[in-house]
Amino acid sequence: MKRLAQFIISISITVSSCSIFQKNSKKEFNDGFYTQNIDGVKQKVYIDVADETIRIHPSKRKENGQFSIDTTNVYQFQKNVLKTNAKQSVSFSKPSFDIDFLTIPLKFRPAQTGVPMQLNTNLNGAGYFGYRRDKYIINYATNPLGVSDRNINHLGFSFGAFTGLGNSSLSPTTTKNAIQQEYEGVVWSKGFAGIFAVNNFTVGMALGFDHLLDSNRSTWIYQNKLWYGLAFGLNLN
Repeated sequence: MKRLAQFIISISITVSSCSIFQKNSKKEFNDGFYTQNIDGVKQKVYIDVADETIRIHPSKRKENGQFSIDTTNVYQFQKNVLKTNAKQSVSFSKPSFDIDFLTIPLKFRPAQTGVPMQLNTNLNGAGYFGYRRDKYIINYATNPLGVSDRNINHLGFSFGAFTGLGNSSLSPTTTKNAIQQEYEGVVWSKGFAGIFAVNNFTVGMALGFDHLLDSNRSTWIYQNKLWYGLAFGLNLN
């Protein structure tokens, strides 16, 4: 019951915190430079996002490396249009450096020194740093009245490294009978994670190692041993 309560609390903290960062979430389609694939050729465009209209401006790289925006050449995606005026599906992508707060509520530990495989639920938090690419797809769905409604779908993928602190249960079984009591030890976690996002749904997988920070580290059977985890991230930049 204690482990189940820890897992529920961890998930609740993650879900409730999502609302705090929602306005800054990278799932939002905001103004800025994006890459658009036009007839197999990748081109840089500038996107101006308003409530009713999304304006796409072509751009060109100048000699100084910056981009100039062509304000005379623009095409638009209205929020609601007649079916005959609806444009085909079009997509835009954008790379970025990702800074996240990562929590890993589930850790799968392979069998060690006679102890069967374990599925641990412990509270932990980590800073995550990685490369991210977001893709935004605009298309139209026609309703029974013949009006096409604009849809924006988001896909995102990030891969990087994490480091942070957590806790893990220690007992005679996990310390080769070096201790007689059970307690929650503080561990330093580090590793790599991949995060995948589809609109409001975000989930990730992590590969990591735990380093116990007290004197029982030499007998802890999971010291610096590989584990696999389920990860949830909150974007901070």
